[in-house]
Amino acid sequence: MIDKLYPSTQAALADLRDGATVMIGGFGTAGLPNELIDALIEQGARDLTIVNNNAGNGDTGLAALLATGRVRKIICSFPRQADSWHFDRLYREGRIELELVPQGNLAERIRAAGAGIAGFFTATGYGTLLAEGKETRVIDGRGYVLEQPIHADVALIKAERGDRWGNLTYRMTARNFGPIMAAAASTTIASVHEFVELGSLDPESIVTPGLYVQRVVQIERAITTAGGFKTAA
Repeated sequence: MIDKLYPSTQAALADLRDGATVMIGGFGTAGLPNELIDALIEQGARDLTIVNNNAGNGDTGLAALLATGRVRKIICSFPRQADSWHFDRLYREGRIELELVPQGNLAERIRAAGAGIAGFFTATGYGTLLAEGKETRVIDGRGYVLEQPIHADVALIKAERGDRWGNLTYRMTARNFGPIMAAAASTTIASVHEFVELGSLDPESIVTPGLYVQRVVQIERAITTAGGFKTAA
């Protein structure tokens, strides 16, 4: 019987190795799998390459992982903002490598890995520093840059509902990079707020098929109070 449910985040991440490339879903804090990141911090793997849209916010989640000093390189499209002080410090000290990728290129490079595409030409970045060292071509009078797919050893993503086969649905914008990251990684670990019986998910509503998911962990939904109103994260 196929059952991909793991008893804890710690168990799901126990075998992650030093030097791994880890994709982490999320657009800012939307859809960021904080509980899985906390388990990664606790697990202790080092020399990591992280793929994410940005480089962390404040002192929690991805920012807390960077603060440990165990990330060697980050591949992202938006590394600096008002509360990205951990990345700023590490970068200025020469303790972290940055590969800056335009957001559309980042999404397409991840998608290409999952689709088995060896590379693609895009006009984004042509004639800029981002094209240095890359193959370029002029096609129909317009310049293009050859971009390579981004593969990962592990993807950490946050979903809303899942079953024991690993089929997933998402909550609104929390979906963002999750589906393409799941397809681009050798092992996908998904946190879900609701674990449902097999067959409970409408097949037409499943966004990420269980084919792309190896491990599922149920996480209790966090309830925060803002201005006297309760909100669910």
